Amino acid sequence: MLWHRFRESVTIKSNSTIFIPNYRLAMKSYILFFITVLFIFFNVNSQTEKELINDPDYIKSVTFNKPPENMLPVFKLGDAFEMSFDDVIGDEADYYYQFEHYDYDWKPSQLFKNEFLLGIDDMRIFNYRNSFTTIQPYSHYDLRIPNQFTQGFKVSGNYMIHIYNSDQELVFSRKFMVLDQKSVVGVEIKRARDLNYVLTQQRIQLFIDSKEINFINPNDQLKIAIIQNSDLNTSITDIKPQFNLGNKQVYRYDEQTSFWAGNEFLNFENRDFRSPNMNIDFVRKEELYNAYLFVDGPRKNLEYTFNPDINGNYLVTTLDNEDNDVQAEYVNIHFALDTQGIQLPPDAKIYIMGNYNAFQLQPENEAVYNSKTGKYEAVILLKQGFYNYRYTVVYDNSSQDPGFISGNKWQTENQYSVLAYYRELGGRYDQLIGIGEANSQNITN
Repeated sequence: MLWHRFRESVTIKSNSTIFIPNYRLAMKSYILFFITVLFIFFNVNSQTEKELINDPDYIKSVTFNKPPENMLPVFKLGDAFEMSFDDVIGDEADYYYQFEHYDYDWKPSQLFKNEFLLGIDDMRIFNYRNSFTTIQPYSHYDLRIPNQFTQGFKVSGNYMIHIYNSDQELVFSRKFMVLDQKSVVGVEIKRARDLNYVLTQQRIQLFIDSKEINFINPNDQLKIAIIQNSDLNTSITDIKPQFNLGNKQVYRYDEQTSFWAGNEFLNFENRDFRSPNMNIDFVRKEELYNAYLFVDGPRKNLEYTFNPDINGNYLVTTLDNEDNDVQAEYVNIHFALDTQGIQLPPDAKIYIMGNYNAFQLQPENEAVYNSKTGKYEAVILLKQGFYNYRYTVVYDNSSQDPGFISGNKWQTENQYSVLAYYRELGGRYDQLIGIGEANSQNITN
């Protein structure tokens, strides 16, 4: 027993020796122990929050094995998991991976690693190749699960993969989800009921039903996340069911489950340098290839025009190469935005965003005003392919307004996903038990 460490020997006149607890010493030790535990706990959690950092400028094309039409990283429990990325320094650096498990709100779960991971992590990524026949050298890394060290995941829920370098410094992180299908999630897209937003917002209605789980206390046990166009940064969470029909939980909110409709994403394609490509004005070969896009303008006050897109996602592709992973070229893409006709607030900054950078506010993605041209400009190094992007206004308080430049049109085609999480009575983590999807092309009143 720990108590025996804090007892003190006292000699009595009868020459017998007894042990009397030193209460003061014991109390000090317990206090120190408690403070140490709290420090470790909060330090771990603070590190977890810090791990949600922006990608460094030399990490590019971080991709899960998902189709470009819907790149939301949801994988079924037991399915293969794959993630790839490029290091444009191209020096064959050593990278290591770690997995962590999270609750539905992306706070660390109470599970230990051996409770959610089959095998071990903190292992080096051995599968990598160097580019060839490219002007810009880079190393392409490919992590596949299962592998010889990590066999997979034991439980469903939210996960994050952390990539470290050989100095044990965090390089970047990505969120993903593991699904154990135990419910049906029905999703419908409706127009807003509020006349103030009927032309600018889209409303999500849904239900969750299960034959395997009896929702005893759905207000506490059942959680949802509503995601627009694979952008986890703008998801709606912490919505409770309004009523139930037997075991069927129904959500028919108006304001609480409404998204700004936005506008169709802008796009470009640079599969080939020898012929004109979509929305590219011209290409120059300098130290690298430089592709100059046509100047974009605000669409806020224009009528809605349907423009097919892939909802903010991207696809690495070339015209002639057989292996795009290591043969596709990296190109400096020159963006230009003419804001004539709109007045930006004084604290507004403009960022170019899409799933190619996980909708992050990276310094290289900021469009800076050029007084000589009168336009907001940015140069972003991107791999050959087809890309969706948008201009997003970001204020000093970190709030984002994609519709300030592009507008919000209720007709916009958006992809919505609803994730359903469930925690058992006395459970220590949130299970991901269902996913439902719908497209606003099928919007109704």
